[in-house]
Amino acid sequence: MPARPEWLRKRLPVGADVQAMEGNLEQNRIHTICQEACCPNQGKCFSRGVATFLILGKVCTRNCRFCAVGSGTPEAPDSGEPRRLAAEVLRLRLRFVVITSVTRDDLPDGGAGHFARVIETLRRECPGVGIEVLVPDFQGSSAALRTVVDAAPEVLNHNVETVPRLYASVRPQADYRRSMNLLREAKAMNPSLTTKSGLMVGLGETREEVLEVMVDLRSASCDVITIGQYLRPSTAHHPVAEYVRPEFFEQYRLEALRSGFRAAAASPFVRSSYRAQALFDAARGAQRGRAMPGTANPKGRTARPEA
Repeated sequence: MPARPEWLRKRLPVGADVQAMEGNLEQNRIHTICQEACCPNQGKCFSRGVATFLILGKVCTRNCRFCAVGSGTPEAPDSGEPRRLAAEVLRLRLRFVVITSVTRDDLPDGGAGHFARVIETLRRECPGVGIEVLVPDFQGSSAALRTVVDAAPEVLNHNVETVPRLYASVRPQADYRRSMNLLREAKAMNPSLTTKSGLMVGLGETREEVLEVMVDLRSASCDVITIGQYLRPSTAHHPVAEYVRPEFFEQYRLEALRSGFRAAAASPFVRSSYRAQALFDAARGAQRGRAMPGTANPKGRTARPEA
């Protein structure tokens, strides 16, 4: 594995704000993907009082080779979670919230009903909050997807994660075409819904393969794309094949915009919920025919990681 380059070395923020955030999350029994997936942006986000919330527990029924989230047999969904999550959003005074989950292949609807209850509770308890959901593939169930789409989040995100050639070694329990179909179906169910996807680079893909994924995503009417560097959580995970230089990420971002994406973010530390509200605003602005505003920081506090 190549040595980690200088541009991927960053000082992790520590201090009272980070400790307070961690303490509140633990006390209120709120999980975050920031913690469970060992996100490199966690300290910076926690120091600002923002996070990407993880629902349906912290044990996944799949075992993707890139992911730090634990796998095994999860507990039953927690019926009190939607209310606790809404209370945390109010406490943090968030204006835009990103919610994801572990994959729950053990549940008949893959957890779609729980997603819907979380969205509905946030609408009731946190008026005006923007909501982005990062969903699993629901094993291809159109009915499960419909449940989430009908709950009317602002953004539906589903990550393809990598190029199709690497699925067998990186995420063997997933299916590239199934993920593309989910994004296509979501847009067909609600054409005004902003759809989004993301992938990692540095797993062994080629530039041409990344560009082909962009073409496939645009064919599925995907509006927003994020691209970041894969960082190996441990020696038990898929090795890093390459540390992609920052200038190549900028090339990917520009190519995505040329390909028709309404908004794009690409840099080594970009993760799927990176500057989520700014990307949503950019996508909506492009949809209305205004000039692309980029990914400038939005007003207000948003539950999104930043590099």
